[in-house]
Amino acid sequence: MAAAIALSLRGRPASAPNPNVGCILVNAGRVVGRGWTQAGGRPHAEAMALVAAGDAARDATAYVSLEPCAHASPRGPCCTDALIAAGVARVVIAAQDPDARTNGQGIARLRDAGIEVVLNILAPEARAAMAPWWTRQGQGRPFVTLKLATSLDGCIARADGASRWITGARARAHGHLERARHQAILVGRGTLEADSPALDVRLPGLEDRSPQRLLLTHGVAPAGWTAIASPESIVGVDLLLVEGGAGAASAFLAADRVDRLLLYRAPIVIGAGRAALGDIGLADLADAHGRWRLADSRLLGSDRLDVYERVREGL
Repeated sequence: MAAAIALSLRGRPASAPNPNVGCILVNAGRVVGRGWTQAGGRPHAEAMALVAAGDAARDATAYVSLEPCAHASPRGPCCTDALIAAGVARVVIAAQDPDARTNGQGIARLRDAGIEVVLNILAPEARAAMAPWWTRQGQGRPFVTLKLATSLDGCIARADGASRWITGARARAHGHLERARHQAILVGRGTLEADSPALDVRLPGLEDRSPQRLLLTHGVAPAGWTAIASPESIVGVDLLLVEGGAGAASAFLAADRVDRLLLYRAPIVIGAGRAALGDIGLADLADAHGRWRLADSRLLGSDRLDVYERVREGL
């Protein structure tokens, strides 16, 4: 199942608006098929794995990171019926699909066909891998990552606004990889006017993965940009990267719309520079505790990246 979940990440964010699902077929101890949700949401992971397996799918075990869909669509077959027709003997599912069109129905149909079903295997890990789609399903909003690149003393620029470059080449390359993993990227009006950022992906082979550009403003956005009035007004995006500056970052934190925080810190001290954040509406210091958990930490050259996840009830 861990391998199926890892495969699912290959479909993110290209599978939107469908969930990024991974599927592995195993027969007699040998992997006979692998698949993940393709760009635009079709074909589904199960369909890809079944095609790869061919006749070897009969009597196999399917490991799927989300309950197979149980509803027909003009864009492709129902995965539950496809698994039944292929003759799989067992289906191991990480998480039940919350979509009302499937929710439990795929599981019931598989069992009615005499197929053994095992549920809730690595469910938290599967939900984390599908976090953008899961957030939209449950909360009707995008999953938001906030990127901050700072000095050791929490500055994002010198007092005169100079900010190139605080972090080194490896940290900046990682930042471009994060851009490629998102559907849209957002900055504030101040960042646009000060830096004229391209916000594209400048990694060989990933140039076509540059995200849609959003501007947090009550005014008009320039050509090639989409104006966003507030953190709460974003629609049509599952996976959003907020990249700058302090005003935009503070607005999303104040609205509690940040789910993941990327904190790149360079081993430099600026002193009288520009702070990474402004007021985020914190009324009591006690309210700041227990809101974030460290998910990852690594060195990128001489810079350190710490990844924090927002602690939310039920997750």
